[in-house]
Amino acid sequence: MLALRGHLRGHSLRSDAFSLARWAGQRRNVPPQRNLTSTHASQSKSSTRSGRSYVVIPATLLTLGGLGYIAYENSQPFRHTLLAIVRCSRVAEAAVLGVIDYKVTFMKTYECEEASQEATSQCHTRSARRVLKALLANGGIFIKMGQHMSSLIVLPKEWRDTMRPLQDQCEPTAFEDIERLFLTDIGKPMDELFLEFDPEPVGVASLAQVHKAVLRETAQQVAVKLQHPHLAEFCDIDMEMVEVSLGWIKSLFPEFEFTWLGKEMRENLPKEMDFQHEARNAQRTEGDFKTIHTSLYIPQVLDARKRVLMMEFIEGGRVDDLQYLADQDIDRNKVALELARIFAQMVHLNGWFHADPHPGNLLIRPASPSSRSPYNFDIVLLDHGLYFDLDDDLRINYSKFWLSLIAPASAQTNTDRRKYAKLVGNIGDDLYPVFEAAITGASTYDKASNDKIDSELGFKRGASIVDLNKQTEKEIEAIRNAVVQREGLLLDVFDVLRRVPRRVLMVLKLNDLTRRVPTPYTKRNLDHALATTHSSVRVFLVTAKYCTRAVWEDERKRLARRFYSGGLATFFVDFLRSWWQFERSYRPIILVETWMDVTAEMVKWKAWLRGLILVGGFSGAHKAAAGLA
Repeated sequence: MLALRGHLRGHSLRSDAFSLARWAGQRRNVPPQRNLTSTHASQSKSSTRSGRSYVVIPATLLTLGGLGYIAYENSQPFRHTLLAIVRCSRVAEAAVLGVIDYKVTFMKTYECEEASQEATSQCHTRSARRVLKALLANGGIFIKMGQHMSSLIVLPKEWRDTMRPLQDQCEPTAFEDIERLFLTDIGKPMDELFLEFDPEPVGVASLAQVHKAVLRETAQQVAVKLQHPHLAEFCDIDMEMVEVSLGWIKSLFPEFEFTWLGKEMRENLPKEMDFQHEARNAQRTEGDFKTIHTSLYIPQVLDARKRVLMMEFIEGGRVDDLQYLADQDIDRNKVALELARIFAQMVHLNGWFHADPHPGNLLIRPASPSSRSPYNFDIVLLDHGLYFDLDDDLRINYSKFWLSLIAPASAQTNTDRRKYAKLVGNIGDDLYPVFEAAITGASTYDKASNDKIDSELGFKRGASIVDLNKQTEKEIEAIRNAVVQREGLLLDVFDVLRRVPRRVLMVLKLNDLTRRVPTPYTKRNLDHALATTHSSVRVFLVTAKYCTRAVWEDERKRLARRFYSGGLATFFVDFLRSWWQFERSYRPIILVETWMDVTAEMVKWKAWLRGLILVGGFSGAHKAAAGLA
């Protein structure tokens, strides 16, 4: 009992002492002493929880990662959703940053017009590089989209130049994947059909690659075109993603509208990805030229499946390879003119044209014994996946539009130009200067605007395409910059792209390939690449001839339809009148063509003599005449 009392008294004294110390500590703002036992216990619990978190969190992440990997490999919807998010974010980021960049650039004030133009040019380049990076990262059909952008003549030069490397930025598919695709589509391994099959592709494009092979049965050399296997899986999701991304951009920035590009991909890509469709296009084109004296040659198709195409293999060189042309003694002037004739025949007379023309799709070779070529060479046209047709009204109005562009300027000519621009491209007077400047480098503003621009530039502008021959490349570039900057190029270009029918845009790609107008837009055309010695407007005379023929043949058909209602006498008078108008237009073109060709030959002979004397001997003369020295 005494012991218990002593214990309680001691406990009470300790408690009082602790309470006193606690009170004193609070008075001095000193924290009270802690219970060491409870502190040690809480630290033990905390360390236990911390140790568990080091195990649980990584395990959870590994489990989620493993489940995600399994779902990615085995669930197509999950894989498509994940890839769509990643690919969509790349495109959306590039587009939104570009739009913001443009808005900031346009809002700023600049010291002078030159500074404004330089800032706009730099903004074009930055925005194009962002889009290029996104397209390269996504690959597949996005490369195709960039290639299409690089050939749109109405886009600013900076965009076209930035996108142009995409023509050569296509990665080949691994040979093992190609073998599996071939077995799936053909139903036989390659060894059963081919004696030889080169695993290294001879060409790689955005949608397919081409291999050289030898058939086992006939020992014939063939070209085997195989689609990249992953395209079919992601085609639909990529097109849907592009349309959604472009829709977001349109809703956020209505003036920057590109939804037409998504619609075009949706319509055309399935056609390009069907090689049976390509085979039918090639067959139709061959039929269109069957009765024409031409250098065009279409490779024979041996077998066509949806993703595999076999055709005869053609040995040849690129049409812009000056060394190859010199080695084969092929006249580069004739090559340029024959190309202009082939595509003019397609557009202005046939109304059915190849819509993806670039030097990679064109080969040249010495004429074969069975060739119908009027020259010593054949021009081989490849890749027939994308063609467009032109109805008769559009084809004739487009021909009349080009005739008005070539004709000397007058009040009636300017009226005709705007009239046919409206009929062909849905382009009104407000956008016509931008449309014409993009195509030709010239512009037909009203006289007051013309005089003002001419006084600022310090020289007189040409009144038609033919007048461009009298102006230097620097002057043409200055003209274009003055016109498009004055009109606010970018937003007007977007408006033009929205309005112009897709077929007309595709036709303009042919202009970029074959027609030499010395502007920043047409540096890469074949007439320029071939270093031709004829006048820079020579190919426009080819166009004028075919346009004149197209208009005459249409008029002749119209008169034939009227014959039954108007009678013989009326038909005869109208026919003679129309025929005489045609001859008055057509024959002078032939005379001018002949004179220009003679002049071009004289330039080559001068180069030959210069090479003979300065370069050294007949070899040097041959190189100089071929444009190599």
